[in-house]
Amino acid sequence: MSKAAEIDIASVSKVYGATTAVHAISLKIPAGSYCCFLGPSGCGKTSTLRMIAGHESISSGDIRLGNTVVTDFPPAKRGTAMMFQSYALFPHLDLIDNVAFSLKMKGVGKDERRAKALEMLKLMQMEAYATRRPAQLSGGQQQRVALARALITDPEALLLDEPLSALDPFLKIRMRAELKKLQKTLGITFVHVTHSQEEAMALADMIVVMNDGKIEQAAAPRQVFERPATAFVARFMGDHNVLSGRVVSAEGGVITLKVPEGQTFSVRGKGRKVGEPVDIGIRTDRVRLEAPAEKTLGFHGVVSNIEYRGASVKITAIGAGSDDFTVIASDGDYFAKPVSIGDAVSLSWTLEDAVLLGRP
Repeated sequence: MSKAAEIDIASVSKVYGATTAVHAISLKIPAGSYCCFLGPSGCGKTSTLRMIAGHESISSGDIRLGNTVVTDFPPAKRGTAMMFQSYALFPHLDLIDNVAFSLKMKGVGKDERRAKALEMLKLMQMEAYATRRPAQLSGGQQQRVALARALITDPEALLLDEPLSALDPFLKIRMRAELKKLQKTLGITFVHVTHSQEEAMALADMIVVMNDGKIEQAAAPRQVFERPATAFVARFMGDHNVLSGRVVSAEGGVITLKVPEGQTFSVRGKGRKVGEPVDIGIRTDRVRLEAPAEKTLGFHGVVSNIEYRGASVKITAIGAGSDDFTVIASDGDYFAKPVSIGDAVSLSWTLEDAVLLGRP
């Protein structure tokens, strides 16, 4: 396999007519890492992937692969390979010819390209199916063939556009493990677009959260989970509640904010002035269904929804300006003191469970 390449995206924008899909983003993806672009539909993540691949022109800025600026290179000259969401296999060709297709286009001899295709199918544990056609395969098997076809060109970076979205939940989890293993085995850079938080957390060394054509945060999964950079990241990842208000005091490394409903809350942090708007995030699994005591913060709310999840129970409450303040309680804690929809509840957490969120 060829060496992995660092991908350097420098002030890259994509404009379609009057619409800007990607706003001057800059990002370095380390060589040999597994990077997931994550965000809602229309946030610019697929446009960014297609610009790295060369399937989409860049309106302004540059993309560098290793030491080479590839901004104006056609896809075949970039050292990247793309695996599409639809797999795009040729129905009339057997698996060997499907996998060998790009080598055929490059004029590689029949015996050589078929031998290399078989080697790739072996890597994917698909050699037993080499003479079959795509229609005779399951979704997971078709995916392995599409991967083999993308990897046969020895790319420095493999680009994956929502590769698991067509698979059933059990197969998704299995293919996740296989993708991670494959990336570690090959050692090349993987860039993977998804709208699934769980998928990104499971696979990535680096998660890039996009919203509205901009990067909100690019960091290791644990940092994105524990210290979301903005209110959008906190809400999108789903593991923090967000409370918004205005700063009423900022001293001794603690900022106190007041929400429109009148309650005050504190968070550790600096650099905020009295009167300015501020957002804080509170981990959903750290909130307790008990009244705030001397050392804790909290408020009184009303239960609006309850979801049983097996090992945990998700309780949603309304209060402090939030209509979906969430508590993730262990099943043991919840069933020891259950609550019902419409009940008044007390919610509390410690100062350490809150994070000061930035503004994009």
